[in-house]
Amino acid sequence: MPFYHSLGSLPRKRHIAFRSPGGRLYAEELMGNHGFSGSSSLLYHVHPPTVVRTTREVMRVPRVAADSRELRHRHFRTAQVPAGGSPTLHRTLLLFNDEVSMAVVHADHVDKHFFRNAQADEILYVTKGAGTLETPFGHIAFTDGDYLVIPRGIIYRLVFDPAAGPLTLLVIESRGMVRTPRRYRTEFGQMKEGAPFSERDIRRPQFVEPRDETGEFPILVKQYDALTELVMAHHPFDVVGWDGYFYPYAFSIHDFEPIVGRVHQPPPVHQTFEGDGFVVCSFCPRPYDFHPEAIVVPYNHSNVESDEVLYYVSKEFMSRKGIEFGSITHHPDGLPHGPHPGRVEAAMGATHTDELAVMLDSFRPMRVAVSALPFEDPSYAQSWLPEELK
Repeated sequence: MPFYHSLGSLPRKRHIAFRSPGGRLYAEELMGNHGFSGSSSLLYHVHPPTVVRTTREVMRVPRVAADSRELRHRHFRTAQVPAGGSPTLHRTLLLFNDEVSMAVVHADHVDKHFFRNAQADEILYVTKGAGTLETPFGHIAFTDGDYLVIPRGIIYRLVFDPAAGPLTLLVIESRGMVRTPRRYRTEFGQMKEGAPFSERDIRRPQFVEPRDETGEFPILVKQYDALTELVMAHHPFDVVGWDGYFYPYAFSIHDFEPIVGRVHQPPPVHQTFEGDGFVVCSFCPRPYDFHPEAIVVPYNHSNVESDEVLYYVSKEFMSRKGIEFGSITHHPDGLPHGPHPGRVEAAMGATHTDELAVMLDSFRPMRVAVSALPFEDPSYAQSWLPEELK
């Protein structure tokens, strides 16, 4: 994150003795990325974060690609992914490469275990549901439309009410650090005037009292494409205070302020996050282009050195037809794509759009996972054919 934050109790200086009211020395933990040269936070624990009772491998979570490398546009109906299970254990992988992956899950029960992704930063887009993201840094309330950004290595648990229906998440995992776009920030890290959101829109953790509890507390750690259970001898949320630039946060897609113009604005104006080898964009309700002769639907374009993946969070999208809530389209590098037949003329004269979608553009090809195939719409590649040619 580009700005400093602190919560709880801290000593006057870093790396000096800090004791509890009873005289016990708190245990420091420095968390960050890129070794000691990236963003970091310093946490103070009641118990050392290294006290592990047992370890065991629970399961492998390999990323298996479909055999075919046929080049075509694809459409996956993720609303058909069966509901059930855990928000961390039952994710259905759809697309991936060496730098980023995309999965969905319709979870219907709260994990008893804690979870730590040690091989990727996570962006969890909350499609449906509400609850609390619990972490050692504090708690963050979430609801539908929220992006939850969880840097790698942070322990967390998603608490939600299953009685309200499944918690539907779009899960983006990034091998590199997820960050706000560089062009939105000054050289000092502050969000610039004119950026589509500001620091006020970013929700940071709220402090909760540390849990000074001993016993057996299972944490599932994802690393090496496997899940390992570490049973801790104390509750992992025993932090009395922390400060720094490395922490989870929430940002609502509804707080993204679209940039519009007299004529069509290209997709980079919708950018929300960036990672190594990809960007994430938010398409939100907005006024259409207001030149009297503006073509408000995007032009046909070829994805040169880029795969475009769109996750539709509304049933309508100005340039698409045949999609539904939860649809994901994959437009790969090497093929032009654009508005479906009739969409350009149909949009002429329209004043606004109520669409809502999350887009991931990767700069290296995305592979289709075997687990995505049962939910594919096989006719999508021909959906640009006019009726008279079908």
